[in-house]
Amino acid sequence: MQFYCTTITDRSFEDTITAVTAALQKEGFGVLTTIDIAAKLKEKIGVEMSRYTILGACNPPLAHKALSVENKIGVMLPCNIIVQETRDGKVEVSSIDPMASMAAVGNTALTNVAEEVSHKLKAVIGSL
Repeated sequence: MQFYCTTITDRSFEDTITAVTAALQKEGFGVLTTIDIAAKLKEKIGVEMSRYTILGACNPPLAHKALSVENKIGVMLPCNIIVQETRDGKVEVSSIDPMASMAAVGNTALTNVAEEVSHKLKAVIGSL
């Protein structure tokens, strides 16, 4: 089972982050964290890599539903979306597939929440 969905965009890296953030907001998510992985790896271990940013997104009502069903689900929150520069200069956006990650938990009561989050994140990816 694939654990993510992805798309390639012709936008610039910065414009893609802006577009992803706006699409997330349209689906009821906010961005809680922004981690520039390329900058952190360069800073911490001197490794050079293509631009790679992780956006930690959260939809509060859906997070609450999931936490109400499974109080340890917080180890899988927030939903991560990556924006990365490809070798050919394009920008790729990928998001977690909550259906795949929730399957690992083994709590069938999470299925409805995972389906709803999955639908919303696929809408974000599809809008790019």
